[in-house]
Amino acid sequence: MWLLELALAVVALLAALLVQPWRLLRGPLLTPTLAAVALLPWFWLLPQKLPQGMAVQFSGASLLVLMLGWPLAVPTLALVAVLVWALGAQPWLAVLSQFTWVGLVPATLALAIGWVLRRWLPPNPFIYTLGRGFLGTAVALFASGALYEGIHHLMGGVTLHDALVARWLMAWGDAFLTGLFAAVFVAFAPQWLATWSDERYLRPPAR
Repeated sequence: MWLLELALAVVALLAALLVQPWRLLRGPLLTPTLAAVALLPWFWLLPQKLPQGMAVQFSGASLLVLMLGWPLAVPTLALVAVLVWALGAQPWLAVLSQFTWVGLVPATLALAIGWVLRRWLPPNPFIYTLGRGFLGTAVALFASGALYEGIHHLMGGVTLHDALVARWLMAWGDAFLTGLFAAVFVAFAPQWLATWSDERYLRPPAR
């Protein structure tokens, strides 16, 4: 299993770095990137502080894709994983699994969902905040969790059905926070959203 996770991580990082995403740090995206590196590791460390079993997990990957774009979000999530490994007590294989299924896969699915919404739905601020921020996050997190559970079948003695129910419920917590922050940033700090464009989403409809 860890070989698959390592392969996914390496391929994604190489694909992201080929775009040279660090160039985006010269603009307003430096602030949200630093904030993510400072805050997100503590949310990822939370499962280590909770009782064993299906621990509560906040991803933040979908929000980072909205804020930074996928090429910059992936290395940022990798840096978060390194900090989790350095500050926590889990071995690197466990942190690699967390990076893959809590960070990389949801981020990639969020990118795909965003592309579908941009391709097939009109450019509306509510579609951006509710579609990409809220519903898109829920779908991305649940799909990532379902893939993980489908591969492992059991986690901590929990049946597959119960594990999927738990994944579904946890996905909505992440979705609520992502949708909330997306709406706030659209209103007050659109420069922190690499995937937002005033010209696209606020222009008057063509007559």
